[in-house]
Amino acid sequence: MKEEPVRPWPAVLPAAVLPAAVLLAAVLATAACGSGDWSQSRPMPTAIGALGAGFTDPASPPGPEATFTPAPGSWDEVRPSKGFRVVLLTAGDDAPTRALVSAVESWASAEDVDLRTVDGTGEHDLVPRITEAIGMNGDLVISAGNALIDPLTLVSASHLDQEFLVIGAETGEPTANVTAVDWTGAAYRGAELQASSEFDPATFTAERCGDAVRAGVASVLSGVTGVVLWLA
Repeated sequence: MKEEPVRPWPAVLPAAVLPAAVLLAAVLATAACGSGDWSQSRPMPTAIGALGAGFTDPASPPGPEATFTPAPGSWDEVRPSKGFRVVLLTAGDDAPTRALVSAVESWASAEDVDLRTVDGTGEHDLVPRITEAIGMNGDLVISAGNALIDPLTLVSASHLDQEFLVIGAETGEPTANVTAVDWTGAAYRGAELQASSEFDPATFTAERCGDAVRAGVASVLSGVTGVVLWLA
């Protein structure tokens, strides 16, 4: 029996195959870039679940720029709704910043959040990176890295329709759209302001950073914004 010669795959796909191949490539490219269209702004999605007892004092809720200590775990039942869009804005390759970034990525994966990252590590002028993050139309911009605090203070007050969450640091005079989560060892407030506790990189543990992300997101989704959460 005569064997048929093995024919190599053509260098150029036949015309009949091209449309399907192009479509497949487009689908894969879209999947790699994110799971949704962010071209339009939209209202903040609602929270799934509610804050537990001790998150705030109902008789004396925190006012603008207030610092309060929520009860541990009082944020555990709050989750973002499907399709929650988050921009992770980061700058710095130090261990605390890497720990914060890892915590955000782990949380986003667990909660099926549509996460995109703007990394300004190594750049001297971070304002363009912040502006880029705002222009992406995310539901929330999460800031990780002390280097972002001074430029974020400058820019955030001019974009009150964008919610920000700062983890492991805080802006000096937060507007209603800037929420922060601090703890002893993580309370940087910018180059010109004294921190409320001495900076301690060892406090940026995976557990602490994870709690900060979840507590902060729960606070923003529940409408408790423009404040500083101090984790006990």
